[in-house]
Amino acid sequence: QEPFVADEYIERLAWRTPGGGSRGGEAFDPKRLLEEFVNHIQELQVMDERIQRKVEKLEQQCQKEAKEFAKKVQELQKSNQVAFQHFQELDEHISYVATKVCHLGDQLEGVNTPRQRAVEAQKLMKYFNEFLDGELKSDVFTNSEKIKEAADIIQKLHLIAQELPFDRFSEVKSKIASKYHDLECQLIQEFTSAQRRGEISRMREVAAVLLHFKGYSHCVDVYIKQCQEGAFLRNDVFEDAAILCQRVNKQVGEIFSNPETVLAKLIQNIFEVKLQSYVKDQLEEHRKSDAEQYLKNLYDLYTRTTNLSSKLMEFNLGTDKQTFLSKLIKAIFISYLENYIEVEIGYLKSRSAMILQRYYDSKNHQKRSIGTGGIQDLKERLRQRTNLPLGPSIDTHGETFLSQEVVVNLLQETKQAFERCHRLSDPSDLPKNAFRIFSMLVEFLCTEHIDYALETGLAGIPSSDSKNANLYFLDVVHQANTIFHLFDKQFNDHLMPLISSSPKLSECLQKKKDIIEQMEVKLDMGIDRQVETLNCMIGQMKHILAAEQKKTDFKPEDENNVLIQYTNACVKVCGYVRKQVEKIRNSMDGKNVDTVLMELGVRFHRLIYEHLQQYSYSCMGGMLAICDVAEYRKCAKDFKIALVLQLFDTLHALCNLLVVAPDNLKQVCSGEQLANLDKNILHSFVQLRVDYRSARLARHFS
Repeated sequence: QEPFVADEYIERLAWRTPGGGSRGGEAFDPKRLLEEFVNHIQELQVMDERIQRKVEKLEQQCQKEAKEFAKKVQELQKSNQVAFQHFQELDEHISYVATKVCHLGDQLEGVNTPRQRAVEAQKLMKYFNEFLDGELKSDVFTNSEKIKEAADIIQKLHLIAQELPFDRFSEVKSKIASKYHDLECQLIQEFTSAQRRGEISRMREVAAVLLHFKGYSHCVDVYIKQCQEGAFLRNDVFEDAAILCQRVNKQVGEIFSNPETVLAKLIQNIFEVKLQSYVKDQLEEHRKSDAEQYLKNLYDLYTRTTNLSSKLMEFNLGTDKQTFLSKLIKAIFISYLENYIEVEIGYLKSRSAMILQRYYDSKNHQKRSIGTGGIQDLKERLRQRTNLPLGPSIDTHGETFLSQEVVVNLLQETKQAFERCHRLSDPSDLPKNAFRIFSMLVEFLCTEHIDYALETGLAGIPSSDSKNANLYFLDVVHQANTIFHLFDKQFNDHLMPLISSSPKLSECLQKKKDIIEQMEVKLDMGIDRQVETLNCMIGQMKHILAAEQKKTDFKPEDENNVLIQYTNACVKVCGYVRKQVEKIRNSMDGKNVDTVLMELGVRFHRLIYEHLQQYSYSCMGGMLAICDVAEYRKCAKDFKIALVLQLFDTLHALCNLLVVAPDNLKQVCSGEQLANLDKNILHSFVQLRVDYRSARLARHFS
């Protein structure tokens, strides 16, 4: 039995044999175990022989059955071949019979079709005779429930009557035509009633009958008219139109055999009647009286119409629905779009001029004329070369005549104009129209506002010999930079997308470059002239030092009773300088800041250096001078200019010579910060000490 394991089988055999195992306390008997194994082997041999005989018998039986099965299969194959031959014969016979039947059917149809036509013709002749006699007796004409059959008959009679000569059959033709017309009206009336009752199946039946009548289009018109009854009750005609078309789109396929044509005709009717009258009412009211409202309404109406068109694109309207809807939109707006850009430019021009004039009026400023032509060009070239004011200086009272509110208003108007231009312009005219709007922006923002402010600012810069320092033009620079950033942002965000793929791009970029370069020249001129006013600042610092600095500050009477950390003059000068530095940083940017601050810092250092040379210093006075210079150095850090800070670091090191012990003078002078200075400079500072004349100090320094 499976699974068979020989080792386990031997173990079980030995276990069952008495004396065959060592467990249970029984002694091991090898003879009995050998005897048992020999007997068991003999039994297995006998069993093997018996099984072998049985296997041989089964093999013989299997071979016999295999031969019988092969013989039976051969017989079945022969029978199958015979059956297949019979099937082929039957198939050929069926094909023959089918051919005969088809031929017979064709013959029967050939006979029956003329017969049916003859019967149909006979019926039509019967009905035609009734029209000839002038009395309609047939049930099909008198029974209102058989209007469908009557319609089919009268439609055929009407076609026949068209071919009859008028002189002989004029009366009967008129009767048939009259009946044709009456039935047509009845069908249309039935369709109308079914539509009001909401009976879709009846509408479909009547529409199918009317399909062959001339009045089928009138049936469609009636359907379209009734669909719109009560559909436009709200103020939003565009939303009402979209809802109506969605409702009809679901229904029209169940009624008409050509639903796309009916839906397209409905949409055409909505556009040509409802929308066109609505647009006309909205635009004509403001067309001549209010350009701003006219443009807003035109943009809004055109946008909403195109949005409605996008929704209608979802429906099946035929093969080229895009062209169909575009033509409908064009038919509504063509008279308004033809001269759109002229209205836009005219409005933008008047609106921009009004914004500027309103601003100047609020400042009580009468805008002066900026000269043009040869004389002005000559003045401009002379001013660029000599950097001198040509003409009287104007007192602007600190007013820059630049307004971010004005700029934002101008940019907002232009932004809206660009949006309208993008929507309302023909694609071929879009770059040209966008360029015209940009030209308006350049004229009023850059020329009439910024350039005028720069000219006024240049005229308002005080001369270099003025007693009061005035950084007025730096405010103009700061505001002009801010406005340029806004101008450039609008150029990139709103103009570039409209002209990026057209030849107008290079023209706009060149125009922008020219106007910026023109204004940068004036800004640079003003900055250069404004730097000259730094002399006024230095003069103001000199005035503070002269008024506040006392000789006793650095040579106090009581050396042991000095309570201040630095002098009052130092405090006021540092306060004044910090205010000017902050104002310069707020008014300028980029390299201009560094240029002006470096110039101011160098002059500031020279002023303090020369100021310190005017006094003699006691030991405590020298300490106070060092404290002052340390405060000046803190102030110099606000400049954030390495050279200025280095100058004050050196000045601070020089001030140490005022207090250092005589024995350490040479060591200090050879230090890192003073080693490269001229010996005369070092000597000049040592001479400022009150103890310089002592023989000991002179000996040590020499």
